Amino acid sequence: MKDRIQSFLDFLEMEKSYAENTIAAYQNDLSQFYQYTQTVREGPKPESWPDVDKKMVGTYIERLKTSGEYASSTIARKVAAIKSFFHFLVAEGDLKEDPTLSLDSPKVKKRLPKAMTPGEIERLLRAPARESGSKAQRDLALLEMLYASGMRVTELVSLDVVDVDLENGDSTVRVRSKRGGARDRVIPLTEESALKVLKDYINNGREQLLHDPDEPALFLNNRGQRLTRQGLWLIIKHYVEEVGISTEVTPHTLRHSFAAHKLSQGKSLQDIQKLLGHANISTTQVYTHINRES
Repeated sequence: MKDRIQSFLDFLEMEKSYAENTIAAYQNDLSQFYQYTQTVREGPKPESWPDVDKKMVGTYIERLKTSGEYASSTIARKVAAIKSFFHFLVAEGDLKEDPTLSLDSPKVKKRLPKAMTPGEIERLLRAPARESGSKAQRDLALLEMLYASGMRVTELVSLDVVDVDLENGDSTVRVRSKRGGARDRVIPLTEESALKVLKDYINNGREQLLHDPDEPALFLNNRGQRLTRQGLWLIIKHYVEEVGISTEVTPHTLRHSFAAHKLSQGKSLQDIQKLLGHANISTTQVYTHINRES
């Protein structure tokens, strides 16, 4: 049964181009569900997925809801993972019928993304400048780039040096899509402070962190390798705590702040949609609500 879960995860990665974090979450959710199927006391343990029926799935989800351990959004994700997995098994011919077909997903109260105030942004961006050395240069460039471009954290750490053009007229950064060049987007870099610290990092800080001259990654860790998403999150968390920002900050907070502040400065929703890489403008419209509540 575990091998079919792995096949499904491979399908999500290779065929659907799901994000690494999404795949990891699905792996955790499906492993948890599999463990449950092996511990049920009512009747024999299922030996294959066709042995798992609608009643067993329903009982599992009801336990999630009544356990008090999970938020409704987490339960909804777990249900989505199970439903997607069984849909995959039907499509692959493992099952004749989908036991989750009539299963309702929990209703989730949508929460608005949080944006930092301009004052908090200024304090955060100044924090690495108090220090010296290649690490401080890198951290300053990271924070400035996140706020100046609105990129996702994963997109930022995936950048290579060749993706940044600071020499030919208008400075830009190319965000490469896993689905091919047609989905790439080019973001203009117009903030002078971001350009200055990025050039400083590339010309000085990165050279000091670099171990392998063939390493393509733009942002490097202390071992000279590509900085990970987790590594970037720890950097952000460090400076948030250092400057005493009480607002809840997540890896995407600077992206949300970029969008909300651009909107308040008069940028159109269509322009912000393009910069953020949203496929549907309805996703971008959430930032109009943030500004109304600010």
